Amino acid sequence: MASNCENCSFRKKYDKNPKSIFGRLWKWHTKFCPGWKKYFNSLSEEKKSELIKKYTLS
Repeated sequence: MASNCENCSFRKKYDKNPKSIFGRLWKWHTKFCPGWKKYFNSLSEEKKSELIKKYTLS
């Protein structure tokens, strides 16, 4: 099953307004979501770096 993380509606809401309730929910859920972790780990190192900077991920 393919990940929908690239087109996630919560992620789009975060991009539009990070302080919205759905934006904050998306950011919080990336800390434990197995789908996000699988998606993130499937990316190239360059793309991972971009997402880490964009979303201040640790």
